[in-house]
Amino acid sequence: MRRLHRFRAGLCLALLLPGCGPGKPTSVPNLRPILHTSSDRNANEQVSITVYNQNFGLVREVRSAHLGKGQVELSYGDVSAHIQPETVHLKSLTADNALAVLEQNYRYDLLTPDTLLKKYLGKTVKVYRYNERSGVEEEKQAQILSVEGGVVLKIDGEVTSNFPGRFAFPEVPANLVQKPTLVWLLGSSADTQRVEVTYLTGELDWHADYVLSVDAEDKLADLNGWVTLRNNTGTSYRDAELKLVAGDVQRLTPPPPSPPMESSIAIPLSAPAPQFKEQGLFEYHLYELQRPTNLLDKEQKQVSLLEASGITLSKKLIFFGAESYFRGNYGRVVSNQKVGVYLDFQNKSNNHLGMPLPKGTVRVYKSDVSGLQQFIGEDAIEHTPRDERIRIKLGDAFDVVADRTETAWQAISACVNESAWEIKLRNHKDVAETVLVDEPAGGDWEIVSSSLPVTKKDARTFTFDVPLGPRSETKLTYRVRVRWC
Repeated sequence: MRRLHRFRAGLCLALLLPGCGPGKPTSVPNLRPILHTSSDRNANEQVSITVYNQNFGLVREVRSAHLGKGQVELSYGDVSAHIQPETVHLKSLTADNALAVLEQNYRYDLLTPDTLLKKYLGKTVKVYRYNERSGVEEEKQAQILSVEGGVVLKIDGEVTSNFPGRFAFPEVPANLVQKPTLVWLLGSSADTQRVEVTYLTGELDWHADYVLSVDAEDKLADLNGWVTLRNNTGTSYRDAELKLVAGDVQRLTPPPPSPPMESSIAIPLSAPAPQFKEQGLFEYHLYELQRPTNLLDKEQKQVSLLEASGITLSKKLIFFGAESYFRGNYGRVVSNQKVGVYLDFQNKSNNHLGMPLPKGTVRVYKSDVSGLQQFIGEDAIEHTPRDERIRIKLGDAFDVVADRTETAWQAISACVNESAWEIKLRNHKDVAETVLVDEPAGGDWEIVSSSLPVTKKDARTFTFDVPLGPRSETKLTYRVRVRWC
């Protein structure tokens, strides 16, 4: 019997039912009438937004709400139009047992001209048409027959469409809302409570942009990083604590890709001090803005992420081959082939960097002889931990070109062949250059002979460093044996 009383008392506490207490009969009590209350962003005491660079975010809001006691219906407004209702969590910060969630509803049937017409389908409304002769609007009673592909009406016993006038409705249907709203059925034991609401939403996104300014000798550079945020949730978040998560977070149903974001970044004359504090979060990285900010709906915002000067870098000219070249007798493969231009630098503290860099676009600038900054290329980088190398492709060299010719080929067995190659590299500049020839053999390889020293890059790739004098041509020749199986 004591266990039964304890079970009943716990059930009463969980449901917060009035009239349910010690000594009361076990029959279901009569509930008081449901109270109705609402809350909007004006009641926010604290807003925290965590944005992931996968087009979604986590919203946390703390509001003060006057609920009353007993069974309460709370309409919670100013939520995202792209909320994931199944991720919503509501709890009371006033007391652990002050609030019980009995039911949750997400109302997103928004009040629009189309939805209003659909709600009055089959009903009679007023329509007004301006009479140019009389100069007044004429009123008619019209029954709405269809709204698919246009509005079809029955007026004065006739069926018509494309009516040139305006509609007047007696009232707004009760199940239409002006903006997406969460509605809870709650059990409350305190009149006024501080409640915390968290949920995931789509259409919050961010990405990083970087501006790299290279010196005249292509040896040193300055790097400025920017964060670009986009809010298309349908609601605004004011005075929010902003955090960004960089990393590849697994989601069972990935959100649709975000549309391209146009960047309005100019070449900064002097970037402000970085405003984000970085810290580790599980296997990702979190960047926290050190001040509140507003994330307005349909807004794109840019905030400084980092600033570094005196970064040591190196320029590389790289001529890439292909696995397919070693599988047959081709003769001349290509002529006047482009040589790629790359910049390499280390993300290390002794190189004035060392912060984990979120993936984004690096845009590179260099001053011309007059001192004006000119754009010389851009590339995307992936999430880059500290102490890792970053390689950026800027484009193809204008004055350095190459020809590739297979001069001999022999099938030694079904899995092995041997081929001879000649690569002519021409430098039309007035200064010397060095080209890295990168050859992916695609199998086990052995250099039989070569005119320059070979370097083993990995089990399937070998390279040559080819020095080029000013306005000269250098010929690289080698013979290689490749085994495929």
